[in-house]
Amino acid sequence: MAEIKTRTLDGYLRLIEISRDLASTLDLDTLLSDIVHAAADITSAEAASILLYDDTARQLYFQIATNIDEPTMRGLVVPLDNSIAGWIVTNRQPVRIDDAHKDERFFGDVDQTIDYSTKSLLGIPLITKNKVVGVLEVVNKKRGKFTDADESMLTVLGAQAAVAIENARLFQQSDLIAEFVHELRTPLASLSTATYLLLRPEMSREQSDQIVNNIHNETLRLNSLASSFLDLARLESGRVQFRKTRFSAADLIYECRDVMMTKAQETNVQIRVDVPNDMPLMEADRDKIKQILLNLISNAIKYNRPHGSVIITGSFTDAELTITIQDTGVGIPEDSIPHLFEKFYRVREHEGKASGTGLGLSICKQIVQGHNGRIEVKSKMGVGTYFSIHLPRTSRTMPRNNELQ
Repeated sequence: MAEIKTRTLDGYLRLIEISRDLASTLDLDTLLSDIVHAAADITSAEAASILLYDDTARQLYFQIATNIDEPTMRGLVVPLDNSIAGWIVTNRQPVRIDDAHKDERFFGDVDQTIDYSTKSLLGIPLITKNKVVGVLEVVNKKRGKFTDADESMLTVLGAQAAVAIENARLFQQSDLIAEFVHELRTPLASLSTATYLLLRPEMSREQSDQIVNNIHNETLRLNSLASSFLDLARLESGRVQFRKTRFSAADLIYECRDVMMTKAQETNVQIRVDVPNDMPLMEADRDKIKQILLNLISNAIKYNRPHGSVIITGSFTDAELTITIQDTGVGIPEDSIPHLFEKFYRVREHEGKASGTGLGLSICKQIVQGHNGRIEVKSKMGVGTYFSIHLPRTSRTMPRNNELQ
């Protein structure tokens, strides 16, 4: 009994220490990692996880876990109606189970997907301002069963965690919104000036047509900016769910080449693909990887020179799969390379050559990092630019369809 009291006291002292850390952490990924590791620590559990709840879409999905492969786990959707976590969200009550497989609410697909065996489980709702933001779960008590003290400490941690998660989200959103509003000022000022000029009686028909064309182009750019902003905001707040499947990386590369071919032909840019026949399967969100490739290929065409070329290469090692996009374009100044993935950053030397939102590469980096990968860039002025995407690879392989060559 004395040992249990001592362990419980140590747990509450640890909670006090954790609460200080949570209150001072505004980076969402760091915060979530701190929470799950603290949860596993104070309850002596093998693993812990956080599932976030999207109230608009009414979806519950894994965001982070300990002792489990995060790229496999992140974005895994759990049904509200047939899962323990869904029951916790719906009923706003904790659940403590000694044998999860004997509970009819247990969603067995999770264990199969992540190759992990859940035995005992303790889960609590993350609630702040009467709003459920997610579920905090610990699984497999190391010794014995989860106790009332474990549930009590996890509930205290959950209350602090819910507030911290919302604060981190609000901080990210307010910071991003401030940048977005700043970016809106220039195009809005241009539109205001253009509409004022259109009202002037001395404007000729030719001048009016040119202004209308400028308004149209600026409106399209604003629409693209708004869409990109929303995309990035969802990625940074952790609300994007990666729908991972296994698919042919080579097929995707050729598909992206075909999509961009018309744009390349407009400036007589050639697109070449060099992919080995035994290119492995990629395990990722196919639509998101396609979004990255289309963005990078589009940039390679946009900042190329007439009659230039874009080379898309696939390669792999035992550990990772790599896709590179290389162009023969104008290149990027060395001092600009460290800033390329910053939000709204534009290379000063490129501003007159092509328009853009300044968010594309930020979005690419967020998606790659969400897949536990990395994106790298090399460039030389007057020679060209080289982007490479490195993603963890799966052990299975599948040759590409010859019809897509």
